[in-house]
Amino acid sequence: MSTQETGSTGPTTRQIDESSTEPTTSAEGGEGSPAEELSLDLIFEILKNERRREVIRYLREHEQQVTLSDLAEHIAALENDTDIASITSSQRKRVYVGLYQCHLPKMADMGIVQFNQNRGIVSLGENAPQLYEYLDNQSPDTRPWHEYYLGLSGVGGVLFLVSLIAGGTVSIAALGVLCLAVGGCSAFHAIEIGADQDD
Repeated sequence: MSTQETGSTGPTTRQIDESSTEPTTSAEGGEGSPAEELSLDLIFEILKNERRREVIRYLREHEQQVTLSDLAEHIAALENDTDIASITSSQRKRVYVGLYQCHLPKMADMGIVQFNQNRGIVSLGENAPQLYEYLDNQSPDTRPWHEYYLGLSGVGGVLFLVSLIAGGTVSIAALGVLCLAVGGCSAFHAIEIGADQDD
């Protein structure tokens, strides 16, 4: 199947015949595997990525087979902080391809989801319940980044005012420390966001 987005022409969630006898298959096309205990390393490997966490949440909420198209639209809307009707085709395609090529096959190999690539249908796998405890207790990143940046900006403003009042110049050392603090904070924030999206 081509990696081009084809979900837009596939069946919607409502059109899936839940009584169908066709099995939902894994990424490799075989039957879903019976439940087996996952190691903590595998569980956290899956849950460290926000996109994979959203897959599990969405499937738990719907408690049935869903189309890859619907799933991609839901996650794209969340990632872009908008509603489904407002997402662009590029935003939707980026999520669709990421799910199709990377995340869903990986989750299917672990028995967390069942993914029928030919039909574009996804459902929870036998091993999914093992992740619920960790998913429910997982705290999102609550670091107040806006406060960090605001505080650093305030320090810079104070240094500037002191320089004006004193009629001198702010020391190079002070400016260097401030620049390093801002740069370090920004780099850490960017690395954290990138790791969460790409893993």
